[in-house]
Amino acid sequence: MAQPHELNTDPDRLLFAYWVPNVSGGLVVSKIPQNTSSSLKSNLTYARTAEQHGFEYALTQIRFTALYGASEQHESVSFSQALLHGTEKLKVIAAILPGPWTPAVVAKQLASIDNYTDGRIAVNIVSGWFKGEFHAIGEWWLDHAERYRRSNEFMRCLRGIWTAPKDEGFTFSGDFYRFKNYKLAPKPVQKPHPPIFQGGNSEDARVNGAEVADWYFMNGNDLEGFRAQIQDVKARAAKVGREEHVKFAVNGFVIVRDTEEEAIRVLQEIQGKADQGAIEAFAQEVKNAGQSTKEKQGMWATSTFNDLVQYNDGFKTKLVGTKEQVAERIVLLKALGVNLLLTAFLHYDQEVEQFGKEVLPLVRKLEAEGRGKDVAYEIERTGAVYQKH
Repeated sequence: MAQPHELNTDPDRLLFAYWVPNVSGGLVVSKIPQNTSSSLKSNLTYARTAEQHGFEYALTQIRFTALYGASEQHESVSFSQALLHGTEKLKVIAAILPGPWTPAVVAKQLASIDNYTDGRIAVNIVSGWFKGEFHAIGEWWLDHAERYRRSNEFMRCLRGIWTAPKDEGFTFSGDFYRFKNYKLAPKPVQKPHPPIFQGGNSEDARVNGAEVADWYFMNGNDLEGFRAQIQDVKARAAKVGREEHVKFAVNGFVIVRDTEEEAIRVLQEIQGKADQGAIEAFAQEVKNAGQSTKEKQGMWATSTFNDLVQYNDGFKTKLVGTKEQVAERIVLLKALGVNLLLTAFLHYDQEVEQFGKEVLPLVRKLEAEGRGKDVAYEIERTGAVYQKH
């Protein structure tokens, strides 16, 4: 097992991850030029740069069809394995879509990859929101609650298969999946098992985050929204004895420039050159998906047109400014209860390294000074930027 990066020795540190651009079009739905490539060659460079500068995780995306600016998509598990074999420390989170995948296949795939890579694979269970994608590949489309209920069983099965005693195997009888004395060998290297991520804003997603996931992913939000989500999921987890087992990750699009004004101009240019047709189609599709939830909302219920230019509301996380401003906002997120920051960039060719050199060490310096623990203090210093306007 490779030794941790020198910046990553404090067990109480905030973890850093980045979105892997394994689909074309970059991480914004905009016609602005981007120095970002979806090729494996480029992504191996990004991955090696990231681990060299203190990133600990990378997240591959799963898409089966071309939509909203992503005309080409590399498959997530195989791409994750390629990145793992090209790096030494980086852990890669492979996105999985129940329906096309079954728990048996994923458990077997990832257990093998975990063995090949000294315990560096994780999984992100994506319940799905795009009906057309499921129909295009011949998969049944379930309503919102059923998709998340299927994901709940999926995660229970993954954990059960990976941790069942070798001599007994795994037995499960659910509405979507069934196993009888299934014995997996070899087991994953990571104990008790590779980390399981999942996200979403709906009540169904929060139930899954509390009951069966190790990590709960959040979109960008305002201060009130972050606090409400974290508190809600923690309360739900406490009811099933899992409050200490659930961690929180948040998505954030990063624009660091020498001045705040320059960073804001870049954001305005990204939004000003938005692919209007693609975003309007995306907005209509997620509105339809949100209407199928119990609360008639969904992940993008409060997102404006400009918010939707970044897939998971990454602009709302307000990581736009100087390196000092961005570092201050990151320690506020940590104080709120965030354990991992998932970053995305406009120009991966330059900005992964820039963030690793300029921002990440600043965050570690602030953490060493005791910052990121007193939520009232951090809100007083930085919270105004996250208030609703």
